[in-house]
Amino acid sequence: MSDSLSVGLTMALGGAVPALAIGVIVAAALKAIGRNPEAASTIQTNMILGMAFAEAIAIYSLVVALIIKFV
Repeated sequence: MSDSLSVGLTMALGGAVPALAIGVIVAAALKAIGRNPEAASTIQTNMILGMAFAEAIAIYSLVVALIIKFV
């Protein structure tokens, strides 16, 4: 497999999967806030933390893609 194809697949999957995860996290948080509006601040804090972890996976895929490209 060529390097450019490997880099492209790494970034495509590494960007798509965290994007789906963030969508699921936000949808679940919005449903939870809709059911229990009093807990909105706690739910929002946990949602942002979960989104940060999901986004970190995308950053890791960028690092792996750069390693594939330059090493």
